[in-house]
Amino acid sequence: MTWEELERDCRTCRKCGLCEKRTNLVFGDGVKTAEIMLIGEGPGEQEDLSGLPFVGAAGKLLDDMLKIIGLDRRKNVYITNIVKCRPPKNRDPFREEQEACIGWLREQIALVRPRIIVCLGRIAAGALIKENFKITR
Repeated sequence: MTWEELERDCRTCRKCGLCEKRTNLVFGDGVKTAEIMLIGEGPGEQEDLSGLPFVGAAGKLLDDMLKIIGLDRRKNVYITNIVKCRPPKNRDPFREEQEACIGWLREQIALVRPRIIVCLGRIAAGALIKENFKITR
């Protein structure tokens, strides 16, 4: 599957109810061949409005922290989330929503083939531990 096919198919996803209230799909951002992949839990309000992950206050903090260690989403990092649509009122995504979306993440990881995955929070860490992802580069 290509990036274009994956994002197109993800845009038409109706596996859970999160798609019904989204403004934009928040698919991912950054270098599609990055050695480092950051995975959050799901988009917030600013992300839903822009269609990009981590652009609100948390995104600014993340970008500042990445800069301190010589990383940048435009140069050497790919960023995405477990779920691609905003949960109402920024609540944690339900397990069913995570399970509905995990295939998209699995495909993103297969395309990026990162050396390092950094889970940003307990939801992302729990989902990846549950999946027991095996990545070969």
